[in-house]
Amino acid sequence: MVGNTLHFTFSLPRGDAGGAGPQGNNGMDGAPGGVGPQGPPFAAAVVDSTTTLDPGNSATVGVSFDGSNVRFTFGIHRGADGSNGNNGADGAQGPPGEVSNAALASAIGGTSNNSNAVATLGQSADPNELDPKLRPLKG
Repeated sequence: MVGNTLHFTFSLPRGDAGGAGPQGNNGMDGAPGGVGPQGPPFAAAVVDSTTTLDPGNSATVGVSFDGSNVRFTFGIHRGADGSNGNNGADGAQGPPGEVSNAALASAIGGTSNNSNAVATLGQSADPNELDPKLRPLKG
């Protein structure tokens, strides 16, 4: 006892560790970092592909760096179909569509009557023996 105050001295035993508490809220964003080191130089800009898109689609550009080359892919929309143009002028007169008798006779005169090398029979029909239905056709 010190003066009118009674003082106690004792020790408390330590308990087991408690479980993990709930996840806390995210903290605020930190200040921006400093400027990073200079990146590697690139050897070339390479276009890997160009794709034609349908009219009305937005153009696209993809870019990547493979360690030495900057690589591009492009998507470019084609324009809408235009209106039909005016009719063109008439063409020149073509050759006649029919063959004259003289041209036909000339073409036939230069062909073979027997082009398959099989001998003709050398026979003819007796006009009196023709079917009565065919007799009016004989010449």
